[in-house]
Amino acid sequence: MSTPPTGELAAPPLIRSRFFLAFWTGQSISQLGVQLGQLALPVLAVSLLGAGEMDLGVLNAASMAAFLIVGLPAGAWVDRWLKRATMIRADLVRMTAMSAVPLLWWTGALQMWHLYVVAAVVGVATVFFDVAYQSYIPLLVDRSQVADANGKLEATAQVARMGGPALGGFLLTLVSAPVLFAAEAGGYLASALCLGRVRDSEKRPERIAGSSLWAEIREGTIFVARHPLIRRVVACTAISNLFSSILWVLMPLIILRELALGPVGLGVMMSIGAVGGLLGALAGPRLGRLVGEGPLLPLGLLLAGAAVVLFPLALAAGPGPLALALLSVGEFAFSFGVVVYNIMQVSMRQRVCPPRLLGRMNASIRCVVWGVMPIGSLVGGVLGERLGIAPALWISIVGMILCVLPVAIGPFFGMRTLPDAAEVRED
Repeated sequence: MSTPPTGELAAPPLIRSRFFLAFWTGQSISQLGVQLGQLALPVLAVSLLGAGEMDLGVLNAASMAAFLIVGLPAGAWVDRWLKRATMIRADLVRMTAMSAVPLLWWTGALQMWHLYVVAAVVGVATVFFDVAYQSYIPLLVDRSQVADANGKLEATAQVARMGGPALGGFLLTLVSAPVLFAAEAGGYLASALCLGRVRDSEKRPERIAGSSLWAEIREGTIFVARHPLIRRVVACTAISNLFSSILWVLMPLIILRELALGPVGLGVMMSIGAVGGLLGALAGPRLGRLVGEGPLLPLGLLLAGAAVVLFPLALAAGPGPLALALLSVGEFAFSFGVVVYNIMQVSMRQRVCPPRLLGRMNASIRCVVWGVMPIGSLVGGVLGERLGIAPALWISIVGMILCVLPVAIGPFFGMRTLPDAAEVRED
């Protein structure tokens, strides 16, 4: 859909669109299941299977490797396919893979390599789902409502991140970690069922005679590389994700092993962080009007980088309430800054990209900014084993602070409003 010409009725509010509400409901339920599973995975690996730094590094790398391996062709394929159908299939694949974990555990056969395989399969399905998901929003709602839709979806995702880990931490005092994988599988099934209720006007794109998959991939990557704003955002996000991947390999070990805070402590930190993310999602549009949409990109990341300095302070504090408080405050501010940044940059990308290139644009970006994450995860495992937790943690933090440079030295501070497609000329 596109913004209606002058004289036509404006699109109805999203809250009155039953198809958007069905989509929104499915994603909210799915996100809650995802949060339960994300808490259960490191707890299961560390507590039940005795995973160390390198084990967690490989596990995280397996879950993210698909963005590097199949990210680019996935974008071209998604641009050829119906996006809602692609998301439904991806949800069903993820549901099946996640269901395997409790089954293997109940039979006494579960090993670390099973988790690697499940993580890799879910990662491939997630590539296709996420590329289709970000490309689908402009097809489901009016172009003028894209930022509002992203804000609503991000807000409920943060609610799930807020309640899911706390609920998961509580449940882990009652049941074993593999049981939570069943909840994540249920979330994916709910998402697929809700997507099945959505109706849209999308038609299968017509193939251009003589076009090849790699020519289509090249067109998407060239658009990203030549766009003066998008390429800065890609560089910034890739650096941030590379170093944050090191951090998130170390965090379960810090909380569960070094600080002995247990699954409940991990759940509390993640939930408080999600409160910050929720507030960031709600405050993002208002902050954009107050300080300008462009400046929010570097300012959000500067806040996030400053916040993670509290993590090594928590490690130095040792086991106890002070460490949990420092971790929680740091995660709160980190999530707030990252969500504000993400809402602004994703909405800008969706507005400035021609609809026919949305899948390839998102896939090209995801290939880079998520493709570095398995590399960061493996590096995090190696650094944690060879240098120790604290030095590896500081390396991660320095990189996360420096990642702001591509957007801090660009034109964003002078942009009160981030541009639409007609306002930006490719170099």
